[in-house]
Formats: sequence, structure tokens, C-alpha cells
Amino acid sequence: MNPEVLSDGDAALQALAVAGAPALPQVVDHVAVARLYGEPLFNLPTDLYIPPDALEVFLEAFQGPLDLLLYLIRKQNFNILDIPLADLTRQYLAYVDQIRKSNLELASEYLLMAAMLIEIKSRMLLPPKKTDDGAEPEDPRAELVRRLIEYEQMKLAAAGLDRLPLLGRDFLRVEAHSDPSIVVHHPEVTVADLREAWMDILQRARLHTHHTISREELSVREHMGIVLRALQGQRFVEFEGLFDVTRGSQVLVVTFIAMLELARERLIEITQAEAFAPIYVRLAYHPA
Repeated sequence: MNPEVLSDGDAALQALAVAGAPALPQVVDHVAVARLYGEPLFNLPTDLYIPPDALEVFLEAFQGPLDLLLYLIRKQNFNILDIPLADLTRQYLAYVDQIRKSNLELASEYLLMAAMLIEIKSRMLLPPKKTDDGAEPEDPRAELVRRLIEYEQMKLAAAGLDRLPLLGRDFLRVEAHSDPSIVVHHPEVTVADLREAWMDILQRARLHTHHTISREELSVREHMGIVLRALQGQRFVEFEGLFDVTRGSQVLVVTFIAMLELARERLIEITQAEAFAPIYVRLAYHPA
């Protein structure tokens, strides 16, 4: 063979060696059957021992004979109140045969249920016996149906409980540990500190106060009528008694202007006995 002529595989190995990549073993197809600690493995070890049940695969896992029966019934859409025992028993025994090949102890419980199915089928083939009171005899499948319904209810309830949050699976408990030997000393607070803190709160509150100015239309004529009604039937009314100090300064100003208008029109009289004496207001007297 001419050394200058390289095959495709040898050319690839030479290119990898030039690029600094690790060269593959001198095999034909360079296909690894597995990797062991990151290294390619092209041949299986000759002393490798694989146990017979190491590669056993369970397609369906059942919790017992009732679970298997319920699975077969639901899979075939059988009516649980009218179970076809022949088909169900045939499928059940086929599964039990698979179990007996691998685990005989586990198959014993399933064999007991198989015997019960065969017994129920035998009782269905025999003529029914009349009861002492003449009533219809009970269906041989009734007890099995009752157990299956109760088992399905318990299974659904267990599935509902499993969906609830579980400690350690869905959430963890938070634990906080404190050292009783560590004593925390809080600083002393004086009355002066509280006063300063309170004054600081008041000062910050004033910065956020809002003064709202609202426009209120006041009528002098309306307040003239209010003053006249207040003087009606009164001999004298003290000047300060005609002002409603609870309604603000705007109302006080309009009330004072109304009194001046009434005095100008000579509808009221404002009198004072002497200097610095109380001022009284009364309706003006007009002789007939």
C-alpha cells in the first residue's frame, strides 16, 4: 500500500492529531458503545456480570389484586355492576403467570383472588338456589363488586390527600433557634427624647398639610332677613349675639354688612348707654 495514499479515516485521525485533539483508537467505525468516566468504550468487558433480573421493567405497578382487577375493568370499559367474569379472569390469570415467573411470594396473594374469581364463575354457572323466604338469590358477584367500589373510593380519596401540600415534599418548616444566654440590652429612652421625637413628627406633618380654599356665595339680602328674624319679638339683642362665630369669618363680614344696610335703611337701631358699655340692637320703632 502506498504510504502517501491515506484513507478517509486515517486522514481524519491525522487532522485531529495536527489540531491537537486526542486521537481515537485504531478501530474501523470509531463508534463507542458506551462511555466510562468520560472515556469512550468500544468493546464490552469480557468479565462483566449482569444479574438476570437487573434489567427487569414493570410497565404497570399494582398495589394488590383489587387494584389489578379495577385496572382491567376500567381499561376494558366493563360495567362494574355487571362484570363479565370469563374475560376478566382470563386477563387476570395472564398477568398472574407473568408474576409467578419472577416473584412466587408476591403471586400467592394474586392466586387467592384468581381462585375467588373461578369460584364466583362456577356459582354463576350453577342453577340459583331459592332462599327460605322465596326472595331472589344474591348475585355471586355482589361481594366482589362491593369490595371493588369501596377500594376505588379509598384510592380516589388517597389520591386527593396526596395532592395536598406535604411537609418535606412541597414545603419545608422554618426553624429559628435563639440562644437564651444572650441578653439584649435596649437603650434607655428619656422624656426629652420622646418630646423631640413628637416635635419632629409634628414638623413633618405640617409639610404635608393642604389648605383648601372653597368659594361660597353669600347674600347680603339673605343675611339682612336673618338679622330681622333674630330681632323679631325681642326688645333688645346684644350686638355679639347676632353673629354666628362657628361659620367662619366670611359669614361674620356679610352679617356685619347686612346690619349696616339695615341701619342705613333705618330698619334697626344700634344703641349704647355710655362709653365702653355693651352695644344693643333692636328693631326701629316707627309710629303709626
